Amino acid sequence: MMDPGSAEQGPAQLRAQSFSGAVNMDEDVTYNKVEDVVGSHVEDAVTFWAQSINRNRDIVKIGCALAEVCPQSSSVFGNPDLNKIYAGLFSEDKCWYRCKVQKVISDEKCLVRYIDYGNTEILNRSEIVEIPLNLQFPDVAKKYRLWGLQIPSGQEVTQFDQGRSFLGSLIFEKEIKMRHKATYQDGTIVAQAEYGNVDIGEEVAKKGYAEKCKLPSSNNVPEEKKTDPGQLGLGNLKSPIPLWGHRPNPSAFTRPKGRFNGRMVPDLKTKTLVTFPKERLAVGDFNLGSNVSLEKIKQDQKLIEENEKLKAEKEALLESYRELELKVEQTSLELQRAKVTSMELTKHLENTLHTHVGTRMKSLAAKVEILKEVRRANINVRCGDDLSDAVKVVAEGHLVTPSSLDDLEKIWEEYNLAQEKIQICQNVNEGDILIAKRNEVRQKLYTAVEVFIVEVDELSLNKRLKTLQELSASLEAVYGQTREVTNAEEILHKFYEWKHGKREEFNRVRTETDTSLQLLAEWFSSTIKFFDLNDEESLSSEEVIGNVDEILEKIESDVCKELEISLVEQGDTDKEIILNTYNEVLQKIRSEERLITIVQAKYKASIEFKKQIMEWLNKSPNVDHLLSIKKTLKGLKAQLRWKLVEKNNLEEADDCNEPEIEKIKEEITQLRHRVFEKIYHEQEEYEKLTSLVQKWFPELPLLHPEAGILKYMNSGGILTVSLERDLLDAEPMKELSSKRPLVCSEVDGQKVLLKGYSVDMDTEATVIQRAARYHKAWRESKEESGLLPLMFLFLCKSDPLAYLMVPYYPRASLSAVQASTPLSAEEALKVMKGVAHGLHTLHKANIIHGSLHHNNIFVLNRERGIVGDFDFTKSVLCVQNQEFEINEDGIPEVDGLHLDDDVKTLLSSLIYCRNSMTAEQVLNAECFLLPKITLITYPEKDSECEEKEELEEENLDMYDEKARNSEDNFDQ
Repeated sequence: MMDPGSAEQGPAQLRAQSFSGAVNMDEDVTYNKVEDVVGSHVEDAVTFWAQSINRNRDIVKIGCALAEVCPQSSSVFGNPDLNKIYAGLFSEDKCWYRCKVQKVISDEKCLVRYIDYGNTEILNRSEIVEIPLNLQFPDVAKKYRLWGLQIPSGQEVTQFDQGRSFLGSLIFEKEIKMRHKATYQDGTIVAQAEYGNVDIGEEVAKKGYAEKCKLPSSNNVPEEKKTDPGQLGLGNLKSPIPLWGHRPNPSAFTRPKGRFNGRMVPDLKTKTLVTFPKERLAVGDFNLGSNVSLEKIKQDQKLIEENEKLKAEKEALLESYRELELKVEQTSLELQRAKVTSMELTKHLENTLHTHVGTRMKSLAAKVEILKEVRRANINVRCGDDLSDAVKVVAEGHLVTPSSLDDLEKIWEEYNLAQEKIQICQNVNEGDILIAKRNEVRQKLYTAVEVFIVEVDELSLNKRLKTLQELSASLEAVYGQTREVTNAEEILHKFYEWKHGKREEFNRVRTETDTSLQLLAEWFSSTIKFFDLNDEESLSSEEVIGNVDEILEKIESDVCKELEISLVEQGDTDKEIILNTYNEVLQKIRSEERLITIVQAKYKASIEFKKQIMEWLNKSPNVDHLLSIKKTLKGLKAQLRWKLVEKNNLEEADDCNEPEIEKIKEEITQLRHRVFEKIYHEQEEYEKLTSLVQKWFPELPLLHPEAGILKYMNSGGILTVSLERDLLDAEPMKELSSKRPLVCSEVDGQKVLLKGYSVDMDTEATVIQRAARYHKAWRESKEESGLLPLMFLFLCKSDPLAYLMVPYYPRASLSAVQASTPLSAEEALKVMKGVAHGLHTLHKANIIHGSLHHNNIFVLNRERGIVGDFDFTKSVLCVQNQEFEINEDGIPEVDGLHLDDDVKTLLSSLIYCRNSMTAEQVLNAECFLLPKITLITYPEKDSECEEKEELEEENLDMYDEKARNSEDNFDQ
């Protein structure tokens, strides 16, 4: 931490300070005094702070005392006393240290100097606290300046910083011998610094970070000033300058007391100073007419000024003397405290010696006890035994790619290519040739599959896979995530070398520990015999006791070394080797797992192929059964038409025969049932043929175009050519047919709707394609899809119409339910969740509904919502608009709606145009995950029930009226 104040001083200013100010030169006490210090802070290349090595214990005590009292002390309030000692919270370690305020920077900030270390820092007032009087004693750290050196003039800032760093490397936290030469008024000690045999000042000068001080030349001083003893003052004192390169022994620089260059100097102990009084220099009878020269007058005036200056320096020296007296007194107190502390330590040491043997044995026993636990534990991880075992498992049971797999892959690829050629073939004759070739390849494939199955059956794939998975799981639990590595062989080689070295070291240390413990056991055995008075074997005390201290020392050393090897964290190099090996092992495991997965998948496909193709190896499927069903259907439809005509004739006859009409109606119902039964059988047969076409026989549509297999496949199984509009007993839905023909009928006891779409040659294929995609999306999840199912799609033979058959849910649309008996909050959430499911199903199939409104959402049993189908003839769909107030940030305002907060959040996100939600995000909304709405119960009163029924009837009437006049597109 650098003193900001010192940073403001440039090299030139620092050089100017070299010999400025008065110097306190106490020959008996200060000059050439030698003390040992430890450097604590560096200000520049020649100035630093240091602590006396004798004050180490004081520093520890100060720190402990401050840590105890400062957290409860009050912060500095008002203007701080610049001469008072406080405690400051150092920013780097958050510990308390004594400090003095150097400068108030602002109402909140102060510049402080840590007086026991010398460094400065800017602190908040809250980080500066009062300390008790017993901690208000002088600074531990002193400021030193290297003797005879100054900062060169014009030194650059960079070199200035380098010099400061260089001096720090020589003295910081190092024990230095200081030879005092002089003391400045501010307490700075000018001294010669030595570290061992190295003269620190000389090293700094050699590097060019400082230069020798230059003494003013005596030739520039007037002659009168040289000879007049009255002109001698402390301002003329200069510290001796070392002669670098051939400096004699420091003792040669000692001077006789009270003399400097052969002249007398003031005795500082008696506080006397030789000066000329003003009366003598300014003689009363002096006048301009005298014979005194003008030069003499100027010299006298200069002497007067120097006399005044010497008086000021005298006062400063007296003040310094008083401070030194105070320091001596404080030092005496500190010495007394040090004596007390020394006596306490001596007493403690004596008490400790009484229990030394027991304490040492307890310590050794505790370490041995820990060592026992360590030896019982599994330490193989530290030596890499777990990785070594893993490498062995991976290498020994490594799965090799089955030899038959490559042949199987090639033949399978050849077989798939043959199937593709048949699929795109449009010529029957060419198709026969391709089919013959395919059959040959299929026979080869069957043989290859059998060989592959036999080979794989001999492999224990599941067991091997389980072993690898367990191994990888155990390694990952110890070492964590993996990363890619290269040079596998080099990694494993380094690992084995490292493991061998670690194992040798570990065994050597363990052997040494065992040997030491055995020696101790033998010593105990001989000691027991010696102290057994009944034992006849004669042993001397020297033979028994012997070198027990060496034995204990050796045991402690060996036990500690083994504990260190077993418990201390591994180094970076060890970790790198272990992790590289772990990553390499994991890569091999993952590679083999992938191979096993591939083989298992191919094995499963081969088993399925063999199981299904065995029936068709020597024969091909035909469509005879399908054609038979179609023929039967044709006859049943003819009978049904005839019965319908017969019924109409009887109903139009003048003499209506009701029994006969009822009988015919019954026959018509039975015929319709048989027709739909055959249609279902026809679809089942189509499904079988579709499966055969997709898996094994793509030639069926080419060979049997009359069966219409390809048209059925392209429609996703929704299109049927056997169903016709006039075969159904349909009732027109006039109120719902504003946009397209809509009729209601019944199929096998289920109400259905027929929705008519006008189509032409272009739109017919589009309608079939879009209906097929919708039907496929529903079929994957069916009941859980959240969609209205499509039952049949068929084309009208007489009119350009396509009819879509869907289930009919009377009065189950959301608009009808809300008009009759509105949903409760909890029921509404269930319905919304179902709608979100439906949209999610469509979006997964890349289908955009685009026509979602209250007439196209159906509520089933008031607890499940499904999405209705949409107009498959339209490619661009219109969406209804609802006006909302929009904030400046584009978010719609929904606070006015009486809804739960989670529902408002969802609604706002749905409407927000800048951040569209996916159906999956809607489905995972908070309101669907954990409904917070409670059901509202109504009092059971007859009058209220009657009013409710009347209200429902009115709402139904209003709904019917709206439905008739609605211009919305009703898509069910």
